[in-house]
Amino acid sequence: MRTIVLIAGLVLLLIFAVLNFGSLMALQPMNLGFIQYVTAPIGLIMLLTAIFAALLFYFWAGISNLRAQADTAKLLRDMETLRVSLDSQEGSRFAELRSHLDTRLNALGTGETSNELRAVHSRIDELQRDMNLQLAQLDDYLKTRLGEVPVTQAAAGEIRLDKKL
Repeated sequence: MRTIVLIAGLVLLLIFAVLNFGSLMALQPMNLGFIQYVTAPIGLIMLLTAIFAALLFYFWAGISNLRAQADTAKLLRDMETLRVSLDSQEGSRFAELRSHLDTRLNALGTGETSNELRAVHSRIDELQRDMNLQLAQLDDYLKTRLGEVPVTQAAAGEIRLDKKL
């Protein structure tokens, strides 16, 4: 697209130069500030300056585009390297998980974990007994406070909210 615009602009300048060749070549006194020419074709100088500026900006834009493409390519290479690194790390984690699961499943198959299961079940049973005891004590306390149990019966037995009797 940029090339088409440049070519169209240069063709228009060329058509302008051909149609106005006499005016462009007219000699005029020219002053550059530090140097003064008696006669010079100012129109031709301005036309060549415009063509030079157009070509300069065209190549500058091309170089900027190439730099952007190089940065994008570098970023894509870095992202690919990072992806490969993350894939390898994830693969090693999966391998560790697989080996751990294999050892656990093998242990379950051979019955090595039955002692662990018994310990867990006994702990659960103990916690259940403690919970039942505490709920019974709380129930007795609430009945006493609400007046459902005679006060003399409540005074005879000590009601405690901890699990020690």
